[in-house]
Amino acid sequence: MSGCIFCKIVEGQIPAKIVHQDDLCVAFEDINPVAPTHLLVVPRRHIATALDLVPSDAAMVGHLHQVAARLARERRIAESGFRTVMNCNAGAGQSVFHIHLHVLGGRPMQWPPG
Repeated sequence: MSGCIFCKIVEGQIPAKIVHQDDLCVAFEDINPVAPTHLLVVPRRHIATALDLVPSDAAMVGHLHQVAARLARERRIAESGFRTVMNCNAGAGQSVFHIHLHVLGGRPMQWPPG
């Protein structure tokens, strides 16, 4: 989608610190991290919010979580614990309307989160 910052990152039009890419997704470091490890795992296909997911997206969403787990292991935050978050709409904190999975770790997480 034109104008979407994550689409532009996926297409290589905007630089990012890419940590993973494959045929379904791209993962990169968040430019405003809230934890020592803060990565974003973004599908290559533009989907605005979690409410726009359809049944055929199930495998892709599962893949995002598998990539998040692999990156957590690589970053050595898996054993101590990490959080994955997908916000939906502005009231939940979504600021870029292209679904993305946050991978947060490297410090104790609080509950409730917000």
